[in-house]
Amino acid sequence: MAKPGSTATVEIKRHHRVVVNDKKGYLIAKRIMDICGALIGLICLSWLFLIVALLIKLEDPKGPVFFKQVRVGKDGKEFYMYKFRSMVANAEELLESLLHLNETTGAMFKMKEDPRVTKIGKFIRKTSIDELPQLWNVLKGDMSLVGPRPPLPREVAQYTEYDKQRLLVIPGCTGLWQISGRSNVGFKEMVELDLQYIRNRSILFDLKIILKTVLVLFGSKDAF
Repeated sequence: MAKPGSTATVEIKRHHRVVVNDKKGYLIAKRIMDICGALIGLICLSWLFLIVALLIKLEDPKGPVFFKQVRVGKDGKEFYMYKFRSMVANAEELLESLLHLNETTGAMFKMKEDPRVTKIGKFIRKTSIDELPQLWNVLKGDMSLVGPRPPLPREVAQYTEYDKQRLLVIPGCTGLWQISGRSNVGFKEMVELDLQYIRNRSILFDLKIILKTVLVLFGSKDAF
């Protein structure tokens, strides 16, 4: 496994490049919104963190509460992304035997009845509570509240030059993919949604995505 801090090759052909909104005013405002949002979220949801941590430990005392995984961020830079552990402790080792059961297309793995998921894991994945520790990634600057989801290195290894444009901006906790069907959206459609966001991103657009995320967050039938 590659160590965070290394950089994946991100070479994009000029005629494929999307226009990215890198205006200084927008980037500063977005970072302020990220810091404020992450701090408020971590403080206000601290009680939920404690409850979920306790439930995870009660079901599987030997496994850790948090799961960290190397993901690929802006310009191919790798970092550790944090989540509440929703699978058995040896989930990564079991993945290879399940790849042939993949229920989505392209460079992603999704399985609705994944046998690696624990009982509490099913609930926190269904409600997206397992994603809350990523607020720490936002605070650190590895991620933003809104942006393309950070892929795995093995997924990026399968990317075309066109797909790699997802890596032109800081990845996010939520985005157009999450509010547009999530697991029911194929890889190609996800890439197009991400590029649509990159072309049109603004503070107002980010706020609209955050609002829609809150409205569909709990009990989403598309989350697994």
